[in-house]
Amino acid sequence: MKKTATIVLTMARRINANSTDVFKAWTKPELMKKWLFTTEARNVVAKNDLRVGGKWEIVDRREGEEYRATGEYLEIDAPHRLGFTFEMPQFNDLQDQVIVWVSPVGQACEMTFKQEIVVPHEESWGPEDIQQAMKEYSEQSEEGWDKMFEGLKQLVETRDVTPSDNK
Repeated sequence: MKKTATIVLTMARRINANSTDVFKAWTKPELMKKWLFTTEARNVVAKNDLRVGGKWEIVDRREGEEYRATGEYLEIDAPHRLGFTFEMPQFNDLQDQVIVWVSPVGQACEMTFKQEIVVPHEESWGPEDIQQAMKEYSEQSEEGWDKMFEGLKQLVETRDVTPSDNK
């Protein structure tokens, strides 16, 4: 069994859109494809089975190579809370846990994101090595999610949704 450590990444964003639109951006494949993981131009697959126990998947093609993010829905309380696993099987078989809370604040909403990141490490590593790996995983994850959340904000704040998305 591979040695691991866990670090928690928490981020929050104020978004000038309603909670329902933000929640839909997390759960409707045609909207997920526009911001989750990368961009619509590079996401070649975006699908989900939105139910507890249902699976989701995003496949991004970069420079001829495909990167796959997958997971399973653990909790769905539309439009306020979404819990799911997150993994990238091409890199390792570890599974992170993610919870997204969306709370109305006046005409806007606040989205809080928490990811429990499972960090693999070598048995020979000392505490400093493990701390450094956890720091790097956290920083890389935060940078990636920050870019994605900018795409999410742009999508919902400009109301870039089709009429079928508003059902």
